[in-house]
Amino acid sequence: MSSEEAPRATSSPTRSSSTVLPNLDSYDSDIPPRKFRSLSDIYQSCEFALFASEPQTFEDSAKENVWTKAMDEEIASIEKNQTWELVDLPNGRDVIGLKWIYKTKYNEDGSIQKHKARLVAKGYLQQPRVDFHETFAPVVRMETIRTFLALAAKMELEVFQLDVKSVFLNGDLEEEVYVEQPKGYMKKGKEDKVYQLRKALYGLKQAPRAWNSKIDGYFCQIGFQRSICEPSLYVKREGEVFICQEKYIEDLLKKFHMAACKPVSTAMSSNEKLQREDAVEKADAKTYQSLVGSLIYLTNTRQDIVHSVNLISRFMNQPSKLHYIAAKGILHCLQGTKKLGILYKKENGNNLVGFTDSDWAGSLDDRKSTSLYIFCLGSNVIAWSSKKQKTVALSSAEAEYIAATDAACEAIWLRRLLSNLQQKIEPTVIFCDNMSAIAMTKNPIFHARTKHIELRQHFIRDLVGEGEIQFQFVSTNDQPADALTKAATVDRMEWFKKQLKITN
Repeated sequence: MSSEEAPRATSSPTRSSSTVLPNLDSYDSDIPPRKFRSLSDIYQSCEFALFASEPQTFEDSAKENVWTKAMDEEIASIEKNQTWELVDLPNGRDVIGLKWIYKTKYNEDGSIQKHKARLVAKGYLQQPRVDFHETFAPVVRMETIRTFLALAAKMELEVFQLDVKSVFLNGDLEEEVYVEQPKGYMKKGKEDKVYQLRKALYGLKQAPRAWNSKIDGYFCQIGFQRSICEPSLYVKREGEVFICQEKYIEDLLKKFHMAACKPVSTAMSSNEKLQREDAVEKADAKTYQSLVGSLIYLTNTRQDIVHSVNLISRFMNQPSKLHYIAAKGILHCLQGTKKLGILYKKENGNNLVGFTDSDWAGSLDDRKSTSLYIFCLGSNVIAWSSKKQKTVALSSAEAEYIAATDAACEAIWLRRLLSNLQQKIEPTVIFCDNMSAIAMTKNPIFHARTKHIELRQHFIRDLVGEGEIQFQFVSTNDQPADALTKAATVDRMEWFKKQLKITN
């Protein structure tokens, strides 16, 4: 017997509802308590449940407060899910009736848990190829459940059972379906209107399929894969973690009134140049700072916008409208890529690998360069940065050398962190696409070329000499960090995302 069904007595309901309960004080205190209830206790629970009958019509339910409250909760749940919309019935379309179903739910001991009212569509009135098309939805086999529980016991797993409230109200409808207004909840002055369903109701023939489609999409989105032999079984492989800020992006778009903006492929065009004095009217600094600050936080999972955010963050004090337009351009890019995030996979190796790069004199205001590094543990990206250098580099090799020093500082910190986590780390290889900069890290003979560089930059030579860090050459075409030093083309950005496991 289901725990949701009321126990039923086999005898005819002719007894009085005033049941005399047994006097517990008359029991002998020397007799130990029994583990199981007596037949008399069970019978009294059945007799109580018999008289807690459920109304069969709306008119009967309207007489009792517990049922009117239950109906109010059902309507509130429907409207919260945006299940329907009040409209005029189109010509030539039929309206489907609704019916209230009432159910009393009980606890294991027979006491009442809650009164449930459910609004059900009269699905038998639906017309094929008009009100519905496909109706099939998979149902899990009991063999699957028992097999899963057996494996859980063998592997000493903890099993959780979850319940989705008003489950069918979450399924999206593809067809146009119109239903009448429910009894007791007719809109005053709009009694001739009907509801067009946006989501499914209980009783619709396609309701199970709509819900299955919804939950299937959700499971796939968070990394589960549906079993080939059992479509109701979803498995997530051990060792994969996906982090995404989709909800944060949606809130950000709403905050700056960009929820309906058109998506674009890249955050910034390759020929876009920004500078402090652009002879353009100033923008509101407070709004600009709020937007840029939010975008900086977003770069924790979105390396593809790091360069663009780094560029617009240079104008926080006196932003112009041109700067603000550039910042909003990043929002346009996020509109079409809000589901992107970082995928971490289980791997056998744990070598720390880095990539370093820089532009040269990229800032139009002070001609300073930008340092960039990316670090991966195995193939999983764990650290990245794009930051303007503090001094002016006199050559591209010098800019790359300074960037390599910044990368070396990060590598030392990461190596210490991994050591504290009891990870054995081999010498860290950092890839650079400038041969002169690599030579400068290994050989101090470039005195004339490097004597003006701050002493703090030269500690990188000690790290290389001690064998903690090794610099190796990589071509620019195979350099992932290159995409973070300048605005990249669509094809180049797609390659970059693939290399760093930025996926949806």
